[in-house]
Amino acid sequence: MKNICLYFQLHQPVKLRRYRFFDIGNDHYYYDDYANESNINRLSHLCYLPTNRILLDLIKKYRGKFSVTFSISGTLLDQLKIYAPEVIDSFKELAKTKHVEFLAETSAHSLASLRNVDEFKRQVAEQVKNIEDTFGVVPTVYRNTELIYSDSIGEIVSQMGFKAILAEGAKQVLGWKSPNYMYCNAIEPRLKVLMKNYRLSDDIALRFGNQSWPEWPLTVDKYKSWIDGLAEQDEIVNLFMNYETFGSNQSAETGIFEFLKAFPSVFLNDKNYVFTTPSKAANDLQPVSAIHVPTPTSWVDEERDVAAWLGNELQNEAVDKLYALSDLAAKCDDPSLLKDWQYLQSSDHFYYMSTKFFSNGVNRAYQSPYQTPYDAFMNYMNVLTDFTERLHKAVPTDSNETAQLKATIKKQNETISALEKQLVKAGVTPIVEKTSKAKKSTTKATTTKAATKKTASKESKTEEKKAKAPAKKATKAKAEKK
Repeated sequence: MKNICLYFQLHQPVKLRRYRFFDIGNDHYYYDDYANESNINRLSHLCYLPTNRILLDLIKKYRGKFSVTFSISGTLLDQLKIYAPEVIDSFKELAKTKHVEFLAETSAHSLASLRNVDEFKRQVAEQVKNIEDTFGVVPTVYRNTELIYSDSIGEIVSQMGFKAILAEGAKQVLGWKSPNYMYCNAIEPRLKVLMKNYRLSDDIALRFGNQSWPEWPLTVDKYKSWIDGLAEQDEIVNLFMNYETFGSNQSAETGIFEFLKAFPSVFLNDKNYVFTTPSKAANDLQPVSAIHVPTPTSWVDEERDVAAWLGNELQNEAVDKLYALSDLAAKCDDPSLLKDWQYLQSSDHFYYMSTKFFSNGVNRAYQSPYQTPYDAFMNYMNVLTDFTERLHKAVPTDSNETAQLKATIKKQNETISALEKQLVKAGVTPIVEKTSKAKKSTTKATTTKAATKKTASKESKTEEKKAKAPAKKATKAKAEKK
């Protein structure tokens, strides 16, 4: 008997405005609400709503024999509650069936597990409560940001009370072993580890609509024949993928929705298969061995490591500066600052700074809202510098902390200025402020869309005035220099 576990990740970052150096200390609103709203509405129309309807129909049709699993980041939940509450309602309908599992993760879809244990635990606890409050269920299985996993991360997750965790079935970890078994953490054997079968998962998530792929077109019967060909002793096939696979990454024209509709029947007609969830699998299956993962792995890129977020000096500089603020943020009680603290931790900000242009670098360039990784770094550091100053003002510090914080801000400013000069020499177009329909604050989610549009119009004019002011100063400075 083989178990099929279907898991989907849902996350979208809060996109930042183009935040120029001279805005620091003057403008404290960092988000491009127009881009964020457009993105959420697009995904709701293409993916979330139609796919949720299909899954709900399938669960009802097969009377509980078909089940799926989701992890939804707190960052996405915030945006859905503001821009697409109907999507939240559709997930609640799925939750009522009792055949959908919701997993825990970090609220900010962050890299906290790699940088600050206390912040990591805080975010996980926050997200567990968020899931409980929203969907009425308490997660018992954990899934880290982008499937980032190591022995030490698993140990922490076990100590937090979770019974299982999801991980990438990376070649460098498994070697000759199969991902199609239950494993356990090497430090805390009580924590069970479900390993993603990346080849079979990526056949759907990445290759389904590729007409140059030798296996195109992919049918459910063909797909099942590949799983039939696995070793008879294999116990579980973990198919983990982004939810945006359905309707967005793989458009409706590829036939992806028809594939999903036919998927359960083809497997359920064979008595050798059952659908399961991570928590049920953890209850039913015993580990065949411990899995040793001394170095963090993820489900990104061919290397399946964390270089997509921490692979160059720009990324490490930004991440280090961000998490240097952890102790100060822990003392903060300002809701607006704490929300900014969460959104600035999203792993996507550092992903955009990646200079890995091999492997799937083309996809990264396509997904990024910035022209270059350097553009992404400069914009982020501008925002982080302003946030650092605000946090310092809001939280009382002793003289030593104050001196250290001022030194950090000064170094950030010097780094940004030096990079700006390098970019100009290299012929890279400097950051240009974009006008947008912006709400005053993402945390003030109760404002109506009509009020938002009116506010956006006023803010666009304000932004234009701000953009002109530095230009006049620059012209005056040049004239004085001559």
